Amino acid sequence: MAEEKRQEILLLKLGEVVLKGLNRNVFEDKLVANVGRHVRPFGRFQVYTKQSTIYVEPRSPECDLDGAYRACLQVFGAVAVARALPCEKTVEAISQTARTYLAGAFARAGSFKVESRRADKQFPMTSIQLSQAVGGDLAEAFPNVRVDVHHPDLTVYVEIRERAAYVHMPPAEGAGGLPVGCGGRAVSLLSGGIDSPVSSWMMARRGVWLEMVHFASPPYTSQQALDKVLELAKLLVPWCGQLVVHVIPFTQIQEEIRRSCPEEYFTLIMRRFMMRLADAVARKAGAGALVTGESLGQVASQTMLSLAVTGEVTALPVLRPLIGMDKAEIVRLSRRIGTYETSILPYEDCCTVFTPRHPNTRPVPEAVRAAESALDVQALTDAALAGRRRYRIKSDGSIS
Repeated sequence: MAEEKRQEILLLKLGEVVLKGLNRNVFEDKLVANVGRHVRPFGRFQVYTKQSTIYVEPRSPECDLDGAYRACLQVFGAVAVARALPCEKTVEAISQTARTYLAGAFARAGSFKVESRRADKQFPMTSIQLSQAVGGDLAEAFPNVRVDVHHPDLTVYVEIRERAAYVHMPPAEGAGGLPVGCGGRAVSLLSGGIDSPVSSWMMARRGVWLEMVHFASPPYTSQQALDKVLELAKLLVPWCGQLVVHVIPFTQIQEEIRRSCPEEYFTLIMRRFMMRLADAVARKAGAGALVTGESLGQVASQTMLSLAVTGEVTALPVLRPLIGMDKAEIVRLSRRIGTYETSILPYEDCCTVFTPRHPNTRPVPEAVRAAESALDVQALTDAALAGRRRYRIKSDGSIS
């Protein structure tokens, strides 16, 4: 292989995409396109797929491979990401590449082994024979590092593929899931708390393209609270792709609920309005479902009966990916995806406005409907939608 082509590349391993049938190419094409968008800010790369692997190859020396690598770790659909160095498909070239490319890793290791995969079945050696040959060469080159095939400090991976051989260390864990855009479109209710960013992330991981709805209640909620929500959306963009956040004024609705409805039903009726408004946004956006951060039994409005009452006002499916998770699990996931520290900033959202002292946890649908009948539901909904503002969060973090 010519010396100028011996530059480090990225290998992305496909996950459940490989289990797809006749439409597998649709998922792979979407994943290649998503990877291309993720790495575009870091230079000119060629992105293509072969044999259940996506290749990300720099096309110029100015490419920021470190940045591209970090970006690829946030691409849904890839279960592992490795930095690799290509070389000719000979034992000598592979051994030499491993000696130079992984010299630093060998300096830190006390033991090693070689694992080979022969995707190119025309290669004359079996995977075991190749591992033994390369392992023998490396044992001679690094006599202070012993061979340990069971519990090595360092595993050298060798892949024999169509174009070249590739040498790399153990890959990093990828984001997994399915490529965003393959699972339809949904509208996610985004508050300023811990749960809703996590639920949004989980649905994006299932390939769902999201738009967000946030409810603002000035003067009871502040500009800082809105800024916090937009910041959460920014943190989700590297995972989910660019997002549209629909901010809907909610003050009038909450004040009318407080003025006209029994206190025990304040939160339930408020949630019913949220679902109606999110439903209207979803239908206009061509979305097929709503997403919430509800977890069964976490608060009074998330009992089984309460969820039935709030969900009956929409005919769209309501996806609740956190429904069986406890708070500790949700917090751990929020830390992993980078939203936790922003979520706990002390700016209240509209869900904390006019909270009833004794909420009804076993609501009867007919009683809630009767309480809600004191309101002009359609007029309040129309007025709120008329005041909706749209914020587009782009991949570079800018807002328009």
